[in-house]
Amino acid sequence: MNPTLEQQDLAHLFHPCTDLAGHARSGPQIWQRGEGVYVYDNHGKQYLEGMAGLWCTALGYGEKELARVAAEQMETFCYGPLFAGKSNEPSIRLAAKLAEWVPIDGARFLFGCSGSDANDAQVKLVRYYFHAIGKPNKRKILSRGNAYHGVTVATAALTGLPAFHKHFGLDMSEVVHLTSPHFYRQGRPGETEAGFVERLGRELEEVIEREGADNIAALFAEPLMGAGGVILPPDGYFERIQPVLEANDILLVDDEVVCAFGRTGNPFGCQTYGMRPATMTMAKALSSAYVPISAVAVPPFMYEPIEKAAGEVGIFGHGLTYSGHPVAAAVAVRNLELMEERGLMAHAAAMAPTFQAALQRLGDHALVGNQRGIGLIAGLELVADKDTRQSFPPADKMAFKVAAACLEEGLVVRALPGDIVAVCPPLIINESQIAELADKLKRGLDRVLASL
Repeated sequence: MNPTLEQQDLAHLFHPCTDLAGHARSGPQIWQRGEGVYVYDNHGKQYLEGMAGLWCTALGYGEKELARVAAEQMETFCYGPLFAGKSNEPSIRLAAKLAEWVPIDGARFLFGCSGSDANDAQVKLVRYYFHAIGKPNKRKILSRGNAYHGVTVATAALTGLPAFHKHFGLDMSEVVHLTSPHFYRQGRPGETEAGFVERLGRELEEVIEREGADNIAALFAEPLMGAGGVILPPDGYFERIQPVLEANDILLVDDEVVCAFGRTGNPFGCQTYGMRPATMTMAKALSSAYVPISAVAVPPFMYEPIEKAAGEVGIFGHGLTYSGHPVAAAVAVRNLELMEERGLMAHAAAMAPTFQAALQRLGDHALVGNQRGIGLIAGLELVADKDTRQSFPPADKMAFKVAAACLEEGLVVRALPGDIVAVCPPLIINESQIAELADKLKRGLDRVLASL
């Protein structure tokens, strides 16, 4: 008798970012197909995909135009590296298209396969740059609590979530984590939001004084924190810290992996929050996740000394086999064109008030202590006591219980550390589907509340 898909999964797959022991007991959820904002499991049940996969399927599922472009590119020219000055048309066109989008004049683009490897490249690039301009001691990287920047050896150290550190033996010696800009949890009793921002600004100044500005290369920051809990920066946060960074020649690396291409109501999260980034990291919605691809935007003031220093060595010694993969680049180009042709940025911005209003109403639910969001992304922080903000015991795994209950109701959401339920639907979602999402999320919360 042939084993089932579930049995083969349990026998052979190693699942990333999964409770492995729990998975061995419960088995997998197997997706079979998708269409628009809906996905279907291998038993035919329909779900509204309220997480756009992993914050990424901006154009939704089953987009035939992207499938057509991928097939056409595979048949025409399936692969060619960008090493040794070789190039391919899709990579050239994608770089030119991104140059029209990003708020960095004259940017060049280094392509990769994921947000993790792109942020890993960012660490190398900022250090290479400072070496090239005669400041080799500028190596330390600032990050923040609750940050998520990836899972490579370097980017996992930058990530400010304990589960991504424990047991891995990471070198944390050149990473300094600042306080998370999470006012709901990190604000002190009686402290105003403005007072909280000022405290974080002073903390940054004190860290720079302690570590030495001559030793710090960059601060990595997401415009809003995704996997760390959908944490929106408090008003005035970036306005407070950016002058400090600039005065100390510390680069602001803008991790746009979750926010880029319309998620916050603007093409990029840095535009929503008034950031002035030196460099930018993009992935996920760059191809609407139809193929793996990432990009780093490098400004001229960094590229030019890097080019000169690499010339002295004889080669710029970094690159991936799949950097600028022609199929991935072709799909990304068409994805951005479709966003332009269909006015997706405007549609997402128009849907945002309806989406936020629907999610804000859930802030009154007995399980929800804090509801937050912007654009088409939101988070619900679950608490045992709304007045005191007391958390549930971690062993209760309340957010995971809510996510499981939502699946029963036909909705995909994501449980995050800190008992946060994240919602991040495809950007093509419409008003009736927003109402459906909110209704199913409420029913999932009600299920869990009734079980207590």
